[in-house]
Amino acid sequence: MLKDQLGANVNGQYTRACSCYGNFIDNLRLFTKGGSGGMGYPRLGGEGGKGGDVWVVAHNRMTLKQLKDKYPQKRFVAGEGANSRVSALKGSKGKDCEIPVPVGVSVTDENGKIIGELNKEKDRLLVAEGGLGGKLLTNFLPLKGQKRVIHLDLKLIADIGLVGFPNAGKSSLLSKISHAKPAIADYAFTTIKPELGKIMYSDFKQISVADLPGLIEGAHMNKGMGHKFLKHIERTKQLLFVVDISGFQLSSQTHYRTAFETIILLSKELELYKEELHTKPALLAVNKMDLPDAQGKFHVLMNQLQNPKEFLHLFEKNMIPERTVEFQHIIPISAITGEGIDELKNCIRKSLDEHTNQENDAYHKKQLLNLHISNTVSYSEPPSKNAVSSPRMDIT
Repeated sequence: MLKDQLGANVNGQYTRACSCYGNFIDNLRLFTKGGSGGMGYPRLGGEGGKGGDVWVVAHNRMTLKQLKDKYPQKRFVAGEGANSRVSALKGSKGKDCEIPVPVGVSVTDENGKIIGELNKEKDRLLVAEGGLGGKLLTNFLPLKGQKRVIHLDLKLIADIGLVGFPNAGKSSLLSKISHAKPAIADYAFTTIKPELGKIMYSDFKQISVADLPGLIEGAHMNKGMGHKFLKHIERTKQLLFVVDISGFQLSSQTHYRTAFETIILLSKELELYKEELHTKPALLAVNKMDLPDAQGKFHVLMNQLQNPKEFLHLFEKNMIPERTVEFQHIIPISAITGEGIDELKNCIRKSLDEHTNQENDAYHKKQLLNLHISNTVSYSEPPSKNAVSSPRMDIT
C-alpha cells in the first residue's frame, strides 16, 4: 500500500510523497549572464556593441520540468557584442538569450529579493543585462555582462483552489466537475502534485479549478506538503473547502477530527501561513453525503457553522483562528454518486460572477472619485496673476 510507503508519522514527515512530488517541478535555480560588450576602436573613436541581455519569457504551454529537461545545465549566457572595426565603427549588439517559463512564475535573486512576476502569455522580464561596448568613457574597453543566479518559483493561477485535508475527496470532486483525470484512491496523499481542471458550462464559459496536495496540521510550518501546497493558493481567486462529513484522521497516532474541527483547523493553517488568504471568498463542499448517518451529521455541522463561537471552547487556544471563515455557499455533495454536483457548479459560477461585479464596481467608484478630486483641485486653484495665456493658433 502506498499509504505505508508514505511513512506517515505525527511529525508530518512524508519522504515518499516528497520524492514523488519531484515529478512536478515548481521551483528551479538558474545561472544567467549577460553578454560582454565589444571592443572599441580608439584610433577612429569607434564604439563596440553592447552585450546581449538575458530575458525570462512566459509561455502558456511551458513547464519548469520541460525547461529543466531541455537545459539540464541550467546555464543561460547571452551573446557578446561585436567589436568596432573600420567597416563598422558601431559594433552590433550581442544576441539576447530568452528563457521560456510557464505563466505564473515569480523570479527572485539569490538573496530572495523579488525581481518580478510573469502572469500572462509573452510577459518578459530582464534578469541579466549585457555589458556596455568599449567607448571613449571606458577608454574603449568593453564591460562584462551582469552575472545573476535566479530562482523561478511557480504558483498556479486558477479561479478556484480546492482546500482540504487528505482523503477529503478533492480528486474525486475535480474529476466529477471537470475533464481532469487525477489519481483517486482510498488513502491519504493520493494527490502528490497539483492537478488543474476546467469546469465547462453550456454557454462555453470556463472556470479553472486547482486540486492541490492535502494539508495536515502544522502545514504552515512546512510539515507534510507544507509550503509546496500553500503557496499555490495565493493566486487562486476563491477557495473551495472540501470536507468529509464523517471527519478525518491521518493515522492511528493522530487525533480524529470532526467535519467542523477540520474546517476550523484548515482556517487556522491558512491564517498562520498568510493572513491575506482569509480575505478570499470561500465556498464549502461537504462531501461523502452518500454515507450512512450523513444527513444527521450534516444537520449538526450546519448548527455549528451558524453558531461557531459556541463551540470554539472545545479547541485549544492556539488552534482557534482570529476570524472564522464565512462561506458564501455551503453545498452538501457526493463526488461518488453525483449528488449536489450541478448545484455546486452553479454556486461556483455565481460566486465568481458576484466577485467580478464587486471588483468592477469598486474600480469604477475609484475612477469617479479620482476624477472628482482632480476636478475639485483644478477649480479650487485660481489662475496665477503672472500667468500668460497663449494666443489661439488655428492649423489649416
